[in-house]
Amino acid sequence: MRKNRMPISRRAMLAGAGAVGLTLNLPKGALAAGGKLNFYNWDTYIGEDILGNFTKATGVDVQYDLFADNDELFAKLRNGNPGYDLIVPTNDFVERMIIADMLEPLDHSKLPNMKNVDPAFANPAHDPGRKYTMPYFWGTVGIGYRISKVSKTPDSWADMFTSDEYAGRMAFLGEATTVLQMALKLMGKSMNDWTDENIAAAEAMVLAQKSRITAFAPDNGQDLLLAGEVDLAMEWNGDILQAMDEDDDIGYVVPKEGGLLWEDDLCIPKGAPNPDAAHEMINYLMDAKVAAENADYVYYATPIAAAHEHLGAEYNENTAIFPSKETLANSEVSIYPGQEVISKIDQAWTRIKAAG
Repeated sequence: MRKNRMPISRRAMLAGAGAVGLTLNLPKGALAAGGKLNFYNWDTYIGEDILGNFTKATGVDVQYDLFADNDELFAKLRNGNPGYDLIVPTNDFVERMIIADMLEPLDHSKLPNMKNVDPAFANPAHDPGRKYTMPYFWGTVGIGYRISKVSKTPDSWADMFTSDEYAGRMAFLGEATTVLQMALKLMGKSMNDWTDENIAAAEAMVLAQKSRITAFAPDNGQDLLLAGEVDLAMEWNGDILQAMDEDDDIGYVVPKEGGLLWEDDLCIPKGAPNPDAAHEMINYLMDAKVAAENADYVYYATPIAAAHEHLGAEYNENTAIFPSKETLANSEVSIYPGQEVISKIDQAWTRIKAAG
């Protein structure tokens, strides 16, 4: 069911379409009261026809804005909602936002498609009972690589954090927490073991490697890989799978030390001007066929169990989307460590970014 695409990064395609600040004014249907939905989402993270079809079905126009990472999303909303109705934070940032009273509780009576959610996602530790969230996608953070440029599969975080083999040819993610967590995994630590000693050791590891790092990429490591500007990229698995769809010289691996297991969620931020439209979009995205179309496009793992019957083996049996039991066992879910630790991580990141 995988769609054929033009050999162009979807970041560039979206930019050409004016995706940031795009308003879709398509023919209105009769299922909703109308109005506008202000949707704040990651780049390359929704099927190309989803928003337009939603507008046709409901009469709700969509203002669609993009953020590069969770830090940017959180910073945008920490001092008050500038007008968004729907956001897509990752699980540990969901915890952070719940604690900070930044999210509205969901009205489950407006979400009949909840029945389609895989039971494994019904009661997550970061949001018990799904009071504030519905699951959007889940996946891993690992290494995307250019097959023809590596001496072997880069199956260890050491290939990025301590080796000089790919000096000047590596892109790291731009999120402080994730980068330092992968350093902790290489050290044999839990990625949630944020002692002062571990933070300092992870910071030192990144600082020692910084001169060999091409970029701390704001959610565009896959583009750098596609453009031939780097040979290794720490990235979200679906972003690399999108790149693999355009270039068969690109591969993806979760290192043997394990990676990050994450879940992105649909949430309504406090002060949303149109929460009814947000509920409609959340429910729409949990429809089995819509979720299948969405998953087939972004190539992340869908938590909508009912979608799988509409997806083929290329998706359902792809181990880069659905990791092996061994990979899952070695990987971890990020847990929000509290504001005091976050401040220490931010301070370490500031020193890393400032270092020459």
